[in-house]
Amino acid sequence: MRPRGSGRRAWRRHAASVAACVMLGGGLATACTTARSDLGTSTSSCYLALPTAKEAVEGHGRLLGVQRFSLTALHQQAPTLYSQLDSNAPGSQRVCVVDFGGRFDAASVHVARGRSSGLLAVVVSTTPGNHVLGTVILARPPLRFGHSHAG
Repeated sequence: MRPRGSGRRAWRRHAASVAACVMLGGGLATACTTARSDLGTSTSSCYLALPTAKEAVEGHGRLLGVQRFSLTALHQQAPTLYSQLDSNAPGSQRVCVVDFGGRFDAASVHVARGRSSGLLAVVVSTTPGNHVLGTVILARPPLRFGHSHAG
């Protein structure tokens, strides 16, 4: 015969195990959400510039890449792109470079620079602030977009 109260203890242990599993699962879900909301790169802050960049190309094209640079680093890595910008900011100013593929012409983008038409539009905006320094229309990408190039 079972002693009285042992069923209650077993039920409490089972309930505690279930509660621990639920808390662990909730913690894992939170960790996954956190990992997805921050990419862990210096480019993460530039995702705030996406609405401004999309507006600069009037919603046309498809997103090809996003990077963050200082103006000095942009000048070193993409001098042709840099020379097309209206940049009165100091060289330490951070900018976001957002690359779109599609068909673009100077009349269909904001703060148009570069060619009169092309298959690429590169929007360069300040960060923070999202002030567009230029939307440069190009024939080929001025930069390789990837984590190792973020500055």
